[in-house]
Amino acid sequence: MRILSAIFCILLVLFTLVQYNDPDALFWGLIYGVAALWCGLAAFRPAVLARPLWRGLYAATLALSVVGVVWFWPTTPGFWRQEVWWETETAREGMGMMIVLIALITVWFASRRGRTGARSVQ
Repeated sequence: MRILSAIFCILLVLFTLVQYNDPDALFWGLIYGVAALWCGLAAFRPAVLARPLWRGLYAATLALSVVGVVWFWPTTPGFWRQEVWWETETAREGMGMMIVLIALITVWFASRRGRTGARSVQ
């Protein structure tokens, strides 16, 4: 899970960087950047995710990403096809939120795995 979290971290950092010419770059850069931060913590500093304050912040981020997926869900038919998302920004934004949610769910699994492993050692 740590390797998958690291891959998502790199991917989301790249997503953040390509927002430079987007009209709403700050908004999407923040979304991708926060998700990249959580993935980076899960990959490289998993002990941080065991702290109560960080768990609460993570839970809030996860809840907001679920809301974001519902809010930005693409209404364009066949949004997953390249010829659609290549031309339609709302399809790309919706799929971006789906990727953020999947990345944050990966963080949840990584943090759960770390906590259960820590309990069994004690």
